Amino acid sequence: MLATLMNALALQSGFELIHMKARVQSAIRIDAKVSENYVLEKAINALERGEVVIFGGGTGRPYFTTDTTATLVASELKADLILLGKNGVDGIYDADPRLHKAARRFDAITWDQILQLNLKVIDATAASMARDNNIELICFDINEKDALMRATTGAITHTKVTR
Repeated sequence: MLATLMNALALQSGFELIHMKARVQSAIRIDAKVSENYVLEKAINALERGEVVIFGGGTGRPYFTTDTTATLVASELKADLILLGKNGVDGIYDADPRLHKAARRFDAITWDQILQLNLKVIDATAASMARDNNIELICFDINEKDALMRATTGAITHTKVTR
């Protein structure tokens, strides 16, 4: 949980370097100088003002993955899309492409297919929640140049997950 909070703070610094207003919210209660407490209404207000809101620290409870946290927050915000940047993998495959050279990347896949095929790109709780709340997902390699910006426009190799 603390590692995700540290990553959120690093991401905030990156956005601020390019003059984008960004804030970090966390379910873990921590000094206000580090991050804000997660409050849905504050997050919505910041987003409406055009600010970037970064959520770190997970749910603040054990047994819930960051995948589930991201989907939970996206559901609360009524988000349409989750961007899932993976380390060195450019989408969703039928097997781990780092271990299986014959692994096949999906251009598009549904949440039900991910659950039926037991693909490990995201945990089952998060996949079910995203499906039930009509949230799509773009999975891409976060290490590519300008990956986040390119993912928002579809200009990066990726897999799109739909309901």
